[in-house]
Amino acid sequence: MPRGYTYLLGGLRVDRPKRVWYAGITCLPMRRGFRYLVATIDWFTRKVLAWRIWITLEADFCIQALTDAVPSFGPQGIMNTDQGSQFTPFAWAVRLIWIRAKISMDGKAA
Repeated sequence: MPRGYTYLLGGLRVDRPKRVWYAGITCLPMRRGFRYLVATIDWFTRKVLAWRIWITLEADFCIQALTDAVPSFGPQGIMNTDQGSQFTPFAWAVRLIWIRAKISMDGKAA
């Protein structure tokens, strides 16, 4: 069973880049079905660090967007997401632990 994580941003002052990153997904309606866009964003600068578009809502494309951001922008302190099914699998948590990021989830399932 996927594990939920605590929201770490309550009362936290985000006063510099790379302290907090955020990952979010949006649905893109197409003529035939949907595509899904995930973006890894720096919370302070609001800069999109990496993004991926995919045809299904699986964790793999989210992990790839995170993986793409790390070499160019370095590891951050906290990764914040919602508790959607793409951000709760073991593979997502392992990747964040591997880059030494703290895991924060806001408690709202997508």
